[in-house]
Amino acid sequence: MDFLCTPPVTHVTGQELTITGSKSESNRLLILKALYADLIIENLSTSDDTKYLAQVLASDAAVLDIGHAGTAMRFGTAYFAAQAGREITLTGSDRMKERPIHILVNALHSLGANVQYNGQPGFPPLLIKGSKLTGGALTVDASVSSQFLTALLLMAPSFENGLSLILTGKLTSRPYLAMTVTMLQNLGIVVNWHKNEAASSETITVVPCETLLVKTAAVESDWSSAGYWFSWVAFQEPGYELRLQSFKSDSLQGDSALLEWFKAFGVEATFQDAVLTLKKLDMRLPEQVTLDLTNEPDQAQTIFATCLGLGIDAHLTGLHTLKIKETDRIEAMKLVGDRFRESEITTTASTLTLKVLKTGRLRENVVVDTFNDHRMAMAFAPLSRFTSLIVKDAGVVSKSYGSYWDDLKKLNVRIKQI
Repeated sequence: MDFLCTPPVTHVTGQELTITGSKSESNRLLILKALYADLIIENLSTSDDTKYLAQVLASDAAVLDIGHAGTAMRFGTAYFAAQAGREITLTGSDRMKERPIHILVNALHSLGANVQYNGQPGFPPLLIKGSKLTGGALTVDASVSSQFLTALLLMAPSFENGLSLILTGKLTSRPYLAMTVTMLQNLGIVVNWHKNEAASSETITVVPCETLLVKTAAVESDWSSAGYWFSWVAFQEPGYELRLQSFKSDSLQGDSALLEWFKAFGVEATFQDAVLTLKKLDMRLPEQVTLDLTNEPDQAQTIFATCLGLGIDAHLTGLHTLKIKETDRIEAMKLVGDRFRESEITTTASTLTLKVLKTGRLRENVVVDTFNDHRMAMAFAPLSRFTSLIVKDAGVVSKSYGSYWDDLKKLNVRIKQI
């Protein structure tokens, strides 16, 4: 399913959009609900990733397929490894079978888990023979993926001896790990996190917990998805407003850093209760934006597309985890970005630099290949504010934000299936 998106004939301001619950928060809570059946989750995400994880956790099948859902693969691996007497094969899409998981598997092996590779060593699919894991102390390289660490921490309260997770190396996506720790603490689970400066390491200790003190958890709307609307507002005339439901000024989500970043693009954000109002200001834009996205890598495509649309040079660093996402996002940005305007885009394994050579109108009917990556579709689609574009495999947005195209239509973007 491919969509042709063309600019609005008239612009509507003051529209309000309701964004689905955070995928990151929802998936963490689903694992905890599997451990504590009396936990009630409010505003659960409607994303494919969350649906896949919920189905996998509820299934009695011997072979479980999680499709493209990376969190379901990581969290599910740790969960089923600790289910004594259960034997399953955990598999996914062709791309999932190319995404490394050996660091998590090695960590589980150290805890006594029985996890074997059913294909290429280091990658899914996995044959998991569940066993009772007692926990204890474990040292893990924290530089690859915070999801590996979160998978272990979510299971830690169920271990007989809890878990002392010793993190070495430069921690990637720290806000996502902080989210996990805070969510556990909010449910009454005892978690301590401290730094050992002398050893250049950090230790997170989780105490065993049989019963939750707090039985209800409400999921905030997804800040990663909100980023596309920050970008949309950045493209508007001064005075334009857009309201988003339901967000918190003290969010646990790392991507709430959007509030600060988009000030440079002239987007003012204010809160009234759970409503986040975005307003485009009349201000001079910078010639270049430089950001380290080590902690918020999921916003790389959004920031890049925003700079591309506004004709602003960009230098983005901290992108090393993007090589192993749904696609190689660094190279995907370069390939698609080159099509919109005359520019130089250079990349390394962890950086992307955009130099705009010629400002003015964007090219028309630009093809946005999505490469099975929801964020490619949604990050580039706001450029339809300026020009026509063709989004390939547009249905891929269901992975995290199934109502995205309906919301874009509410802003008068004309969308036609071709």
